[in-house]
Amino acid sequence: MRTNKPAVLVISSHVVRGTVGNRAAAFALEVLGFSVWCLPTVILPWHPGHGPSTRSTPSQEGFAAIADDICEAKWLPEVGAVLTGYLGAEEQVAEVAKIVRAVKAANPSAQYTLDPVMGDGDALYIGEGQAHAIREVLLPLADMVTPNCFELGWLAQDTTPANQTEVAQLAQGLGVSKVLATSTPALMAGSIGNLLLDRKSAMVAEHRAMAGPPNGLGDLTAALITAHMLDGLSSSDALLKTTSSVFEVMMASAQSGADELVLERSVDSLLNPRTSVSTRTLAL
Repeated sequence: MRTNKPAVLVISSHVVRGTVGNRAAAFALEVLGFSVWCLPTVILPWHPGHGPSTRSTPSQEGFAAIADDICEAKWLPEVGAVLTGYLGAEEQVAEVAKIVRAVKAANPSAQYTLDPVMGDGDALYIGEGQAHAIREVLLPLADMVTPNCFELGWLAQDTTPANQTEVAQLAQGLGVSKVLATSTPALMAGSIGNLLLDRKSAMVAEHRAMAGPPNGLGDLTAALITAHMLDGLSSSDALLKTTSSVFEVMMASAQSGADELVLERSVDSLLNPRTSVSTRTLAL
């Protein structure tokens, strides 16, 4: 692992209680030794899945002003990666794109990971205009994208893939250097997979599925794969370590009876996961 690590700018939702959005991503990145800049896109008392709550979204003018400050910050060359997750409004997309371009101008080696938090199952849970903006504006800037199967199908302007071969085919069509498709169909019964596609190969890592998993696993996955790539791990090693860590955190959270990820009790799983996951290379 690298000893002189860059900062990571996380642009995502913030909850007062819980471990989703930038709460999950920042914790994981900091445990792995990265300093983190956090820009909240919306503030919530807790995840909406836990019940009704107040939603506070920054004004367009306020968010744009903060974005301008970040773009002009003298410390911007410290940032080695931008990770974006849930956005609070369609207008934020242009500001996020501006930040990504500014970071890459200040640090040409900086990477952008797009976690396109748009929907799940068979429907969007953001406005269609915002989803179109993510696809048309942010996707072309991304070095890595981490969609679930529904989001992958939506980004590819196709239907939700039915198997891993279709996942790989849709991922190839996105034109992004690396695609980590999460929650993909698995070969083993009762399992679920992550498929990582890069310019050279497609690799699948599978683990046992869990009914009703806690929220935040996608945020955690995007943060971990970003961290491992920044640390110089190969695509296959980064996939294995990410998948193993997420599975261990998921199981620890379920076993504790918590309704959120128990990241504070899972530091060892983030640093040195020990669970073996089933892997295979997929022919392209």
